[in-house]
Amino acid sequence: MTPTDRLEAVVHGRVQGVGFRYFVVRTARRLGLVGWVANEASGRVRSVAEGSREALEALLDELRDGPPGALVERVDAAWSPATGTFSDFDVRAGWHGGD
Repeated sequence: MTPTDRLEAVVHGRVQGVGFRYFVVRTARRLGLVGWVANEASGRVRSVAEGSREALEALLDELRDGPPGALVERVDAAWSPATGTFSDFDVRAGWHGGD
């Protein structure tokens, strides 16, 4: 299935040191999404995911809750068309400039 939409999400709160990135990977893979997740130096978690709008909305709902131990204050979300450049969903170490 070709991804149709792209979600870029930045999660604010106590989201580092609680397994948040691996929670996102498990959730995204279960939903059939591709993309990545990474910690930012600011203490936030950033994720880029591509797939169906329905699956991305489900991921966004999960991001708003987070794993046990997380305290999500808010999630900033931006939508755009999928680029189709990803083949899997993985963790990226540290913040980087983009795809």
